[in-house]
Amino acid sequence: MTNWMADHSERWEQVGAWLLANDEALLVGAIVAACLVAVMVVLRSIGQRIVAADPDCRTWKSVIARVLAKTSLAFMVVAALEAATVYVVPPSRLVRPLDILFIIVFALQAAVWARELILGVISRRVGDDPGETTLGNARTIVRVLVSVILFAIAFIVILDNIGVNVTALVAGLGIGGIAIGLAAQGIFSDLFAALAILFDKPFRRGDTISYGASIGVVERIGLKTTRLRALSGEDIVMANTKLLEQEIRNLAQGLTRRTTLTFGVVYQTAPEKLRRIQEIARDAVNAESGCGFVRCAMTGFGPSSLDHEIVYDCTSLEPNEIAADRSAIMMRLIEAFAADKVEFAYPTQTTFTSAPDGTLVMPYSTHPIVIEAHGSEDGDADRPA
Repeated sequence: MTNWMADHSERWEQVGAWLLANDEALLVGAIVAACLVAVMVVLRSIGQRIVAADPDCRTWKSVIARVLAKTSLAFMVVAALEAATVYVVPPSRLVRPLDILFIIVFALQAAVWARELILGVISRRVGDDPGETTLGNARTIVRVLVSVILFAIAFIVILDNIGVNVTALVAGLGIGGIAIGLAAQGIFSDLFAALAILFDKPFRRGDTISYGASIGVVERIGLKTTRLRALSGEDIVMANTKLLEQEIRNLAQGLTRRTTLTFGVVYQTAPEKLRRIQEIARDAVNAESGCGFVRCAMTGFGPSSLDHEIVYDCTSLEPNEIAADRSAIMMRLIEAFAADKVEFAYPTQTTFTSAPDGTLVMPYSTHPIVIEAHGSEDGDADRPA
């Protein structure tokens, strides 16, 4: 008991002597540490207010604020102590524990900062409606994946800095990662495809897209599949990888929709009436608001018609409005052609016949052809054919 009290008293005397020897340095270090903690507390408070005003991180300021808002009080204190050691040299027995403590706290805090930065950047890329994209549908999964990777790296850094040989651990994790990657390469390929859709934004929920021979409205973008509603009503489920491998046409992103309307008129149409068809088509298109005439031209000599093509632009992207404009233009063409006595062509076939001497006779000839047949051997009169 006496020895313990003596040792305890001696230690207190050493502490007192160290405090007296470093009183000015301790004061400066304490002021620096307090200022550092105060600055970090203010920055965290500012970050929390910005995040509360913009939780979806629409701007880079919000992304940085999200990182600052996750600064822990433990990191502030330990960082302040580490900064104070610049002015005050601690006792030798405390140097190593302080370094280890700072490494642990800093590694964990860096993992938190990196996680919030990555999630903030993804949230900013999502846009105004995060519910419509992959992150909105699977925010928790993305957060878990990012957290596992970053904290695993932080754990390895901590072990390496405290003197543990992490070579075998890193090698084991690498082999395990390769095995998991090979076993779930299909899932990971769809996951990365989903992230590519998230960042590149070829389409959003509600857009009408065309791929291959299919057209559908995007209803949900998941981590593995994208669900679309076909124009005929059924649900289409496409793997993200397979979808991105095809040529995708986003029909909702166009400024105008170009439409082509083809028709044919009969060959008996007079040339002066053929020349008026372009004017008739221009008037029919321009009469519809939101439609702009591009051209009307004769495109070829069909089997039973003189083929024409009308091309016009429609500013509306709504399929029902486009169909209504097309129908109205067609009705105006029918009315104008009827008034101008221009006949639409339809598939026809004309058969030509010939007389016994080889002369061609038109089928609509008003003079019937009579072919006489030779009489029989008993002298019967010839009968008309």
